[in-house]
Amino acid sequence: MPSIYVHPLPVRIWHWINAFGFVAMIATGVQIRYVGLIDLMSFKTAVVLHNWIGFVLIGNFFIWFLFYLFSDKIKVYHPELSPAKHFRASFRQLKYYGYGIFKGEPNPHHISVYQKFNAMQSMTYQVIMLLLVPLQFYTGVLLWDVKRFSGMIDALGGVRAVDTAHVLIFIFFVGFIFIHPYLASLGHTRTAHFKAMLTGYEEVEDEAGHGPLR
Repeated sequence: MPSIYVHPLPVRIWHWINAFGFVAMIATGVQIRYVGLIDLMSFKTAVVLHNWIGFVLIGNFFIWFLFYLFSDKIKVYHPELSPAKHFRASFRQLKYYGYGIFKGEPNPHHISVYQKFNAMQSMTYQVIMLLLVPLQFYTGVLLWDVKRFSGMIDALGGVRAVDTAHVLIFIFFVGFIFIHPYLASLGHTRTAHFKAMLTGYEEVEDEAGHGPLR
């Protein structure tokens, strides 16, 4: 089966640091939030780990951002400027996920170097990476040192408002942690996409019989 190089090394490194980091942030965040009910680690240890891992993820985010900003791979995140075209593509993908995949129908999205995301993924990742992740980091930094950032916190409605935003986004990412591996298992084999994020190469079906796709 032909393959194409879709995931450059910097993206793969960012992805796995981000994946393990977010799992650790969820575990420590749950411990901090439900101290007394959950006993994974001490409260102090959970806070220290949560803070340090958070700063690692912030640095990791900027590595991701700068890589895409200063390389041609930014095309991967270019939005579809035609709302009608984007809606049709998203609807086709939704039908595929909803029932087409269970009937053995082919995936309507054909991966390429600059179009590795289908329409639904493209919209989702733009919101996640350019809005929710920065917001989560921003609210996390504010809560890291409430006294130092008291002026910003007050301008945003107080500690409760900032904490609520942080927790709501946290809940979203908990759900994403479960959904993402499931969707990643929907390749031509259950492990195809996981292997691709290790090697960088996505295997693709050459429907036209013209050899490897590039």
